[in-house]
Amino acid sequence: MTKLPLSFFERSDVVQIARELIGKILVTSINGQRTSGRIVETEAYNGIVDKASHAYSGRRTSRTDIMFREGGTAYVYLCYGIHHLFNVVTNTINIPHAVLIRAIEPLEGVDIMQERLHIQKGSQKEYTLGRGPGKLSKALGISTSHTGTILQESIAIYDDGYTPAEIVVSARIGVDYAAEDAELPYRFYLAGTKAVSGKK
Repeated sequence: MTKLPLSFFERSDVVQIARELIGKILVTSINGQRTSGRIVETEAYNGIVDKASHAYSGRRTSRTDIMFREGGTAYVYLCYGIHHLFNVVTNTINIPHAVLIRAIEPLEGVDIMQERLHIQKGSQKEYTLGRGPGKLSKALGISTSHTGTILQESIAIYDDGYTPAEIVVSARIGVDYAAEDAELPYRFYLAGTKAVSGKK
């Protein structure tokens, strides 16, 4: 299993990166606890030209400043004041592209994930533990405190040689406010997995 180099994330095509992250393994080592899952759903956000992006039209706030960092940086924001959503910043400094990780299939540390989610062991199928961006962050121990983290140590993404048999492309979920950009084919998911969130 090989850790993805920062150069993987520093490329210019955020849509291609979002697609290529399907099948990769997201690993966290937080508070001495290691958990991991195979990425099965992503969404691309194409910076200042994308009406669904937090950085649309060059918006730069205390929250979105992280998006203007170098590729391979974690951008974690709070949604509805509850859910911590994990994104990977891509491209180079001052180009605010990002990929939202929407779902994983759990691999390591299932017991830890259940504890973090306050789920009794055996009460839910394992594939549900990382189904949805808020749930996967909680299961993996990721929070807004990790925004700005470089994806090389406590949070990292690996390639274990797995090749997805089929990747499905669709419009993104929950971005109706983005007008015509809501229909862009920027969501990717692994065909045949029950771990995918939202509509298929």
